[in-house]
Amino acid sequence: MNTKRILFATMPMDGHLNPLTGLAVHLKNQGHDVRWYTGPSYADKIQKLGIPYYPYQQAQEINQLNLDTALPERQHIKGTLARLRFDINNVFLLRAPEFTADLTAIYKEWPYDLLVCDLLFAGGPFIKQLLNVPVATVGVVPLTETSKGLPPTGLGLVPSNNIFGRMKHSFLRYLTNNHLFKSCTDLYNKLLADHGLPPSPDFVFDAFVRQPDVFLQSGTPGFDYNRPNKSANIRFVGPMLPYSQSVRNPFRQVALAKQYKRVVLVTQGTVERDPAKIILPTLEAFKDDEKTLVIATTGGSQTKELQARYPQANIIIDDFIDFNSVMPYADVYVTNAGYGGVTMAIQNSLPMVAAGVHEGKNEIAARVGYFKLGVDLKTETPTAVQIRQGVERVLTDLQYKRNVQKLADEFRQYDANALCEQYITPLLEKSDVNLQVA
Repeated sequence: MNTKRILFATMPMDGHLNPLTGLAVHLKNQGHDVRWYTGPSYADKIQKLGIPYYPYQQAQEINQLNLDTALPERQHIKGTLARLRFDINNVFLLRAPEFTADLTAIYKEWPYDLLVCDLLFAGGPFIKQLLNVPVATVGVVPLTETSKGLPPTGLGLVPSNNIFGRMKHSFLRYLTNNHLFKSCTDLYNKLLADHGLPPSPDFVFDAFVRQPDVFLQSGTPGFDYNRPNKSANIRFVGPMLPYSQSVRNPFRQVALAKQYKRVVLVTQGTVERDPAKIILPTLEAFKDDEKTLVIATTGGSQTKELQARYPQANIIIDDFIDFNSVMPYADVYVTNAGYGGVTMAIQNSLPMVAAGVHEGKNEIAARVGYFKLGVDLKTETPTAVQIRQGVERVLTDLQYKRNVQKLADEFRQYDANALCEQYITPLLEKSDVNLQVA
């Protein structure tokens, strides 16, 4: 492959940026000129990869670190759909004009041949049409495209096997597209019109999938529902995981873990700062269980306070522990259903207890339950009893372990970086043709 200029552009959030780092480093190692545009909070991370970094100029950075302060009204929105609607409009769509201005300025200085972005980086469709630059989008959450026979994305529902359920889902698809999230589609089309671009004929979730030249879906078909129809640009590439040259926070208590009958790993990700949602009830559920070791990773939120509150010998609480180093020693993963953590759990054949609702986590948790990779508690605030019962169920019913092992075997059949490179090669060749025509 000839050397090309490839710009990565991502939302300034762990779950959107981290999965693309492995691909970026891979393409850099292939000799391409790879650069990255994202929020200033991630400047150090990008530069440590040896990749030149473009900071936001016009764009406002909104992420897990400042979400509630940048958008204070969000804290008062309790409904799952209402909050999702608010996030789509305010966190993602309204950033599109800002991203477009920044990416246009970068292009004038450094005319990139390909834009690689995450699913909810709303500037991608604008750049594709305004600058005629090929775009490859990475699906960093389960596939969101509307499909006949499936419930609409965003409600956390699973497919139905009977005619009445399918009729209900058909109605819900209509309701979602034309009412519940119509304001999101309308806003997207208004922003397109403001840039002199034609409106999208698609529901906004579908537009983000269908408009890129290629849509690189992280994961495999085994973790997606059976789809009677799927857009031709979608490619499953296997698990796209963060680049890791070395283990920065290794699991050092291996000998201790081996002394216990079972090990429960719990985290609630980096967006959720309140440990009371999942970590606290998990610690309460097993704090007096001499047969169970609980390992909690806080993401740096209230770690010392939790350590003081739970000094029991069977509890380990730390800011961060490398998941690839600790998951091989765990028996169950209690999670808020973040896609990255769930993907790593599958890769490590680790069954789960999922408790996530907002930020689209209900869709991920629903798949965990549907494919019997674990238990979906269908709540964001589980009790200690619910968590304990979920863990017991996962450990006593061996189908969960068998199913996650089977999917892990499927994951191993995919080389994500090689497949992504294969699928973007035609786009880079297309850029040569565009240059010749120009």
